[in-house]
Amino acid sequence: MKDHTALSTTRRGFMQRSAGSALVVGFSLPLAGGLAAKVQAATASAPQTNTFAPNAWLRITPDNRITVLCGAAEMGQGVLTAIPMLVAEELDADWKLVAVEQAPAHTAYNNPLFGMQATGGSTTIRAHWTPLRQAGAAAREMLLAAAAEQLKIDVSHLRSERSHVIAPGGKKLSYGALVEAASRQPVPDKPLLKSRADFKILGKPTARLDTPAKVNGKARFGIDAQIEGMLVAVMARAPFAEAKLKSMDESAARAIKGVQKIISIPQGVAVLAEGYWAAKQGRDALAVQWELGEKAQLNTAKISEMLNDAANTAGAIAVDKGNLKDAAANSAQRLSASYEVPYLAHACMEPLNCLAWVKNDEVTIWAGTQSQGPAQGILGQIAQVTPAKVKVNTLLLGGGFGRRFAPDFTVDATLLSKLSGRPVKLIYSREDDMAAAYYRPAALVKFEAALDEAGRASSLRADVASPSIMAGSGFMQLPESGVDAQAVEGLADHLYDIPNQRIAYGRAEPGPQVWFWRSVGHSQNAFFIESFIDELAAAAKADPLQYRLQMLDKQPRARAVLEAAAAKAGWGQVLPAGVKRGIAFAESFGSFVAEVAEVSVSSDGRPKVHRVVAAVDCGQTVNPQTIARQIEGAIVYGLSAALYGQITLKDGRVEQSNFHDYPVLRMSEMPKVEVHILPSTAAPGGVGEPGTPPIAPALTNAIFAATGVRIRKLPIEPGLLKKS
Repeated sequence: MKDHTALSTTRRGFMQRSAGSALVVGFSLPLAGGLAAKVQAATASAPQTNTFAPNAWLRITPDNRITVLCGAAEMGQGVLTAIPMLVAEELDADWKLVAVEQAPAHTAYNNPLFGMQATGGSTTIRAHWTPLRQAGAAAREMLLAAAAEQLKIDVSHLRSERSHVIAPGGKKLSYGALVEAASRQPVPDKPLLKSRADFKILGKPTARLDTPAKVNGKARFGIDAQIEGMLVAVMARAPFAEAKLKSMDESAARAIKGVQKIISIPQGVAVLAEGYWAAKQGRDALAVQWELGEKAQLNTAKISEMLNDAANTAGAIAVDKGNLKDAAANSAQRLSASYEVPYLAHACMEPLNCLAWVKNDEVTIWAGTQSQGPAQGILGQIAQVTPAKVKVNTLLLGGGFGRRFAPDFTVDATLLSKLSGRPVKLIYSREDDMAAAYYRPAALVKFEAALDEAGRASSLRADVASPSIMAGSGFMQLPESGVDAQAVEGLADHLYDIPNQRIAYGRAEPGPQVWFWRSVGHSQNAFFIESFIDELAAAAKADPLQYRLQMLDKQPRARAVLEAAAAKAGWGQVLPAGVKRGIAFAESFGSFVAEVAEVSVSSDGRPKVHRVVAAVDCGQTVNPQTIARQIEGAIVYGLSAALYGQITLKDGRVEQSNFHDYPVLRMSEMPKVEVHILPSTAAPGGVGEPGTPPIAPALTNAIFAATGVRIRKLPIEPGLLKKS
């Protein structure tokens, strides 16, 4: 009997059920009243005896140690420190006594903005700013009440400081000593929160709690997971949902020492072996051939053609105000331009992986995933168990950028474990990852604008075309208007005061699966509009900074970051010969970021970024160190894309495979980066993504200042800038 298992269904059908309806299950049913009520926080992480656990996020033990549970995924953005800071501030905790643990997958840890336990959209702090402060404040009030009873004194005479309750005369009771008594106190519904002036932890530079483990090697990333008896799986993945298996050499794969099983599933063919190398050799020996059908003709030129056609016929209206026709008729100048960007891979430093074990009526996975809550619904449906029977061990993520929100690697590992009867650790090689889809959409926009006698924009038309993330995600639907919100964000809601506007969306679906990428639609749309605004400034013979400011009279936060970035960069001051500045601005995820890039271009047309100055208004802050590092990382990410990033196709196949043909910024290319955080009393905004959108247009606007060449297509082709 052959040790070969096959699941009989089409890949598209399976993915529609697992990534479509199953995601709906994950987003709705497991969060619905009946089931959620049965498995409330007490079952998620039951406290130990003699532990004060007033809510799902906080534990205090008699030794005065404080543990905060973090339901968000840590992928380098610093949530394992920021979340404890929110709780510790209102608890009046001694920060030296605070530790953090990764929370289990459970509705108690749902992201309030998402309605599910998931990490993305730069929402973690925005979503938890109030709830987790309330959790800390409620615990503090319970500890004070317990101390008041014990000391037989009115609670108004007590205060809390550094994990102690302090009575008149200086008598102190540690939180640990109050654990048992505090546990008997009722949990306040509306605990009093501190004023900002009283913060001792929030807003202060704070060393990250996860750094020591990452330095000494104790930190566990997804790829570190191992359990006894597991097999390692490597897959030959279908390049498109419609692809059909044409042929494979199963006998050659079986001849590889260590190969145990070969399993066909809708997404491809997996080789399961005793270790990664044997599994990879076995997969390669399969020599799988796919029948691509009409997709065999797909190439990058065809994709551009499809995008161009969709822009020309864009009819889903996102914004329609004023009268473009009259504005054009009364204009002093009219401008038009087209911009285009390619598909982009996420290129996480840790390749995708998941260890899954389907045993009896339970599923357990170990993975670096951004979507623990949805995973319970999806994997429960695959294994045919209730979501409550799916245990998700969230390990550290070696980069997420939205890619690890997708379900494919957890779905495939779970399915392979169910079919094989063994624990299975699925690992993507870098080449697998590059070719496994889930890309940022390719996009194209066509602009038209009219300028009045003063050079001010009186009208703007933008017809943008791209694949739909909403439709492709499997858990969202396009509205009746047909406008994909991700495709037009940053365009439809730009802040410039232009009285007459029409912003429209045209959907084009060349084939590759698209997904959320760091800053999503803002990543390309900021490049589009900030480049075109620069073109308008040039046509008006105006300074690019002043031109922006005159159209942002009603946007004080936007003006403030632009003015701050320009001032810190020395806008208008003389630079070394050959070096020029470019500026760009974007509002995204509740935060405002302006960036100035100082750039030179060599004789062979290669741009060099010498310095980037960023000004950030992200509302009230938690940890300034994290903010600066996230903006720095976002700038590196955006520069890599602008200078090098592209996924191209030839004969229906992705051409890129690793960092030799999908380069990222090298250390020797890294510019000096300055991050200036503006003080703000506004609600917290996001930080992980807003630093990416402005960097590409700041770079290309600087290139225009240096060379007179306008870059309208990314990545930058050095040949366009080569001096004759």
